[in-house]
Amino acid sequence: MLRLQRVEPSAALTADRATYQDRLIFHTPEWLAFVAECQRAEPVLATVSDGDTTVGHFTGLLTRRYGLRILGSPMAGWTTSYQGFNLLPGISRRDALRALTGFAFDELGCAHLEVRDRGATEADFAGLGLRWDSAPTAVIDLSPDEDALFGAMAGACRRNIRKAAKSGVIIEEAEPDPAFADEFYDQLRDVFAKQNLVPTYSVERVKSLIRHLAPAGRISLLRARDGDGRCIATAVLPWYHRTMYFWGGASYREHQHLRPNEALIWYALRWARARGVTEFDFVGANSYKAKYGTVEVPVPWARHSRSPLIAGLRDTAKRAFALKQRTTARLTRFRAPEPASRR
Repeated sequence: MLRLQRVEPSAALTADRATYQDRLIFHTPEWLAFVAECQRAEPVLATVSDGDTTVGHFTGLLTRRYGLRILGSPMAGWTTSYQGFNLLPGISRRDALRALTGFAFDELGCAHLEVRDRGATEADFAGLGLRWDSAPTAVIDLSPDEDALFGAMAGACRRNIRKAAKSGVIIEEAEPDPAFADEFYDQLRDVFAKQNLVPTYSVERVKSLIRHLAPAGRISLLRARDGDGRCIATAVLPWYHRTMYFWGGASYREHQHLRPNEALIWYALRWARARGVTEFDFVGANSYKAKYGTVEVPVPWARHSRSPLIAGLRDTAKRAFALKQRTTARLTRFRAPEPASRR
């Protein structure tokens, strides 16, 4: 049987975790520092042992809600795609998940657990007492050459990329500074306003992400400018090991006819491929992503609570957040907006 044991961060631990082939950016110290800062959470690192042999690692964060201890790996709303386990080849994720529930509820004293592991399947959760939702993601294999990648896109997508180029849209790599975060967030507000909503996080989260990842060289920030030099779209793209992630993209509605969003993604795919990245993960499976030639990968999001009451509190909190977002958007529409800076 596998066993989880909490350990303290150290250089040796970080070095060992970096040897696992299933490692993700969401397991790195820089990413954990970002989430801990924004969510006021405490990182939890644990080794996975089979007898006296370490066969893997677990990554999560402890937080409190309604006075209850919660272990998220991750939690919804953390703008973190997956955490879960790093395991040696041949080690059962199902056995690791079974050990995780005891670790969370007995050793850490948690009332609620959530986990989304990139390598887990629905079959891994069967019979373990966890509830799960299907949360697939859309990915692109970057192994083919550029002509093959371009050819795998829908015809309309290819035409939009060509239109952007003919319209004078230029993609540039931005400096990792607060000014970029402000540009991105101003455009993000415009994206959400189209749906009568407001962003689900503040500009400070964007600045925190850049501040923690940029020194390690683990984030690409792209800006699209029109023929007059105005910034009309942006993209935030963390990357590490073999994968680049689409953390966020935004554009002004009035300039979307120039198709800057497709141009940004096409630039990002080539940029990542040139650096040895073999997978582009859109972090979610919205229908519009299929035009880029994606493949849908299932990644179940599982949860377990000590009692049905706690499970109900979790669902109530989710509905309350959605209501708050809609209400805030309505109130915002009554305020006179300040002119946006559109460089």
